[in-house]
Amino acid sequence: MQPDVEHAAPSTGEEALSELVRFENVGLRYGIGAEILRDVNFSIHSHSFQFLTGPSGAGKTTLLRLILQTLRPTRGRVRLFGQNVAGLSKGELAHLRRRMGIVFQDFRLLDHLTTYENVALPLVVQGREEASYRAEVIELLRWVGLGDRMHVPPVILSGGEKQRAAIARALIAQPALLLADEPTGNVDPSLARRLLRLFIELNRTGTAVVIATHDLPLMDLVDARRLVLAEGHLHIYD
Repeated sequence: MQPDVEHAAPSTGEEALSELVRFENVGLRYGIGAEILRDVNFSIHSHSFQFLTGPSGAGKTTLLRLILQTLRPTRGRVRLFGQNVAGLSKGELAHLRRRMGIVFQDFRLLDHLTTYENVALPLVVQGREEASYRAEVIELLRWVGLGDRMHVPPVILSGGEKQRAAIARALIAQPALLLADEPTGNVDPSLARRLLRLFIELNRTGTAVVIATHDLPLMDLVDARRLVLAEGHLHIYD
């Protein structure tokens, strides 16, 4: 039986006009080799939901790193939250990055911290006192289904639980944009659908979501925009 197709939250009114990311003729090459990405043009708006897809090695992770500005393009222009990043200082870039959350395929949880401490870490780095965020962290852990696992280290968690902890850590600072790099790549199809529902619920609360994946059956579960990388070029299917 074909599963029901879910719909991401539509953007309406002024919200649809809020542009979080814009790439204009962006190209990337390493050294003197051929360009890995060529003439990439796209934008991401607030409250939007999109999949970034393409075959393995097409450059999905590279494109996410360009959005996050942990990698700089060889040419072209990148604008984040209305600002041209080319002229920004490291401090200004760091400030913009705090408006984005990132979920890695390999989780990147710290083994010497509990689940609660891993999720709270971005707020600790910001210098916030625990009393100001404890309730937020506990509520978020319950939302992702880890309310009874908050005091255990990552080594005790299953792969799916680690991924949900990584998602919670990316969300705790309430980002305007969430980037997820193959977030369902290490879990079974049933858990992948559960994680996808978390992303859809998050999007419905107002966060823009970009999920990099090559899982076509998973993408077919959601009526959402697709950004497709192929041979260095980006193709957009709304």
